Amino acid sequence: MIVGVPRETAEGERRVALTPNAVSRLASGGVEVIVESGAGDESFFSDAEYQEAGATTVSSALESADLVVAVRKPDDETSLSRGTALAAMIQPLIDHAAVTSLADAGVTSFSMDTVPRIARAQSMDVLSSMASLAGYKAAIIAADALGKLFPMMMAASGTTPPAKGLVLGAGVAGLQAIATARRLGAVLSGYDVRPVVREQVESLGAMFLEIELDEEAEDTGGYARELSEEARRKGQELVHSAVQDMDFVITTAAIPGRPAPKLIYADMVRDMRPGAVIVDLAAETGGNCELTRPGESVVENGVTIVGPLNLPSSMPTHASQMYARNMLNFINHIVTDGEIVIDTEDEITKGCLITHDGEIVHEATAAAMGANEG
Repeated sequence: MIVGVPRETAEGERRVALTPNAVSRLASGGVEVIVESGAGDESFFSDAEYQEAGATTVSSALESADLVVAVRKPDDETSLSRGTALAAMIQPLIDHAAVTSLADAGVTSFSMDTVPRIARAQSMDVLSSMASLAGYKAAIIAADALGKLFPMMMAASGTTPPAKGLVLGAGVAGLQAIATARRLGAVLSGYDVRPVVREQVESLGAMFLEIELDEEAEDTGGYARELSEEARRKGQELVHSAVQDMDFVITTAAIPGRPAPKLIYADMVRDMRPGAVIVDLAAETGGNCELTRPGESVVENGVTIVGPLNLPSSMPTHASQMYARNMLNFINHIVTDGEIVIDTEDEITKGCLITHDGEIVHEATAAAMGANEG
C-alpha cells in the first residue's frame, strides 16, 4: 500500500498532513510513503528528514498513491485516480461542489472534520486538536491587541488591575482560550448554552454565566444545537449585559455545516468599553459578531474586532504534529494488512466516509445537498 502526502495548495495553508515522525511509524509497519517535494517546508520539515524517516520524495504524490492524506482537499479532484482514497478536511456539509466532484471522479473520500466525537475516536479528532491551538492563539491575539496588561501588575508607581475577559462558547477552543488567558493573568468568565460545561469552565478558574433553558442545548455530537427564538433572546440579554464590563471577548461558537450563530450585535459593541477587543474565532463561517470582517482587524466605536482565519496554520510545526498524530491513528483504523477496509458498520468509518464507488454515502451530507437543491 502506498500513502501519498501532497504539498498543500490552499492559500495561507502551512500545515502538512504527515510529519517525518508519523512517516517513520508507517514505514516501520510496512507502508510505503511518498511525499511531494517541499510538502513540509512551511512546517519546517525538510525533504531530507522525510527521506531519513523512510519516505520517498516525488514531484507529485497524487497519481500513484492508494491513499492520499492531506490537510485540505486537492484543488483538482480529477488529478486523483479512480479508486484512490483521500483523507482530508473536506468540509462536506459546506463544500458540496467538492463532494460532487469526488463522487464523479470515483474517489473514496474520508473527511477528517466529520470524525464522530466519541471516546473511541478521540485520538483521530482533528477538530479538537486544531481548536485547542486556535483557542490558545486567540488569547495571545487578545493580549496583543488590548491596550492594557492582562495580569495585575504591582510597581512603585502603583498597582494596575488585571484585565477582565469573557469567552463565548466552552468547547475545546473556548476552554483553551480561558486556560491561556488565565495563565497570562486575566480574570475570566465563560458562557455557553450547554449547562453541562459549567464544571469545566469553573475548574479553569473562570466564572460561568448561565441562562435557564426549557430545551436541550446540546446535540448528539456534543455541539451546541440551534436554539428557539426565546432562548436566543435570553442569551443575547445575558451577553449584552456581560460584555459591557469586559476588556476583551473571545467568541468560539460554531454549528457544524451552518453559519456561525450571531452572539454579539452592533448595539452590544457600541455599549462596550472604548479600547476593548473582540477576537472572533468563528470568522471563517461568518463570525459570532455582527461587525466581524473575516481575515481583517477593524475598529468600530473604539472596539477592535479581529476576525482571524486558519489560526492553527500560524503555528504550523505543532499543528502539523498534532494533525499527523490524528491522521496516523485514522490510517491505522481503516487499514488492515495493507488494505483499506470500508466497514460501514463501524461508527467511526461511517461517520467520516463521504463518497465511495461513485456515490455520496454520507447521510448528513446527502441530506444537506438535497435540501440545498430543493
